[in-house]
Amino acid sequence: MKFSILIAHYNNAHFFKDCFESILQQTYTDWEAIILDDASSESEKKMIREMISGDKRFKFFENEKNSGVGVTKSKLIELAEGEICGFLDPDDAINPTAIQKCMEIFQTKKNTVLTYSRFMTCDQNLKPISPFRSAMQVPNGDPYFFNFPIQIAHFVTFRKAVYEQTEKMNPDLKIGEDQDLYLKMYEKGKVQFINDTNYLYRTHQGGISQNDNKKKSHEYFAQVIFNTMKRRGLTTINGQKIPDHYTGADEIFGLLQYQHKLPFRIKKKIKITLQSIFG
Repeated sequence: MKFSILIAHYNNAHFFKDCFESILQQTYTDWEAIILDDASSESEKKMIREMISGDKRFKFFENEKNSGVGVTKSKLIELAEGEICGFLDPDDAINPTAIQKCMEIFQTKKNTVLTYSRFMTCDQNLKPISPFRSAMQVPNGDPYFFNFPIQIAHFVTFRKAVYEQTEKMNPDLKIGEDQDLYLKMYEKGKVQFINDTNYLYRTHQGGISQNDNKKKSHEYFAQVIFNTMKRRGLTTINGQKIPDHYTGADEIFGLLQYQHKLPFRIKKKIKITLQSIFG
C-alpha cells in the first residue's frame, strides 16, 4: 500500500532540508513525495529540484501562476498515486515512524478513513517547544462535531478513495482548507487518534498561521463550519437556529459555545469511552 506525502511549496526552500531528510528517514518505505510549487521564485524552485534530484520517489510539479493553498492542495490530491495521503508543509518535518504508525491502522481497520496524531510546536530551528495537548480521540459519527476547539490536527492522513466520494477540498479557501478536508472526511467513516507526537511544526515569521492572518483564519474557519452545518442538513444547534446565510464568525462560533461547558464535555467523554469499548 503506497503512501503519498503531499507538499504544497511556496518560497520555503531554505527550510525544506529538514522536511526532506525527515521523509528519507521514514521506517515505512513504500511512499512517494509530491511537491507542487505555487509559482515560487526561480531560485527557490532550483533549490528544491537540486535537493530531490537523486531520488525518483520525489516528484516536482508547478502551478502556472500563484493560485493559493486551496487550489494547490486540491491538485496535490489529484496527482497522488498512493492509496493513503498526508500533507506535510515544506517548513515542517515528521518523525521516522509517522507514516508507519498510520499505515498500520489503515491496513487493519478498513472502516477508518482518517488518522491524526499530535504535533510538537518547535522554534524556527525545529527545536521542540511544547506538544499540542488538545489532540485526543474525538467521538465518531456525531453530526454536531466541528473540530472546535481543534483536536484533529497534524499529522493527518486519509484514504484517497474516500476523499473522492466527498465534495472534495474547496479550492476557494485561502486558509482553513485543512479543516474543511477533515470535516468532510469525518462524515464518511471513522477517524482515529494516534497517541504519538509525529509532526514537528515550525514557528517562524513567514508561517501562514503565525502572522497577521490570524483574524482571517478565524473567519475562514467559521465559514467552513457553517458550510458543514448546511452540508449535514442541520437547522438548529443546541436549540438555537442556524442562520440561513453566513453572517459572520461571531454568530457561528456563538452557536458552539455550549461545547466548551462541563456537561457537554462529560457527555463527550462518556461517548468516546463507550466507542472505544464497543467499537
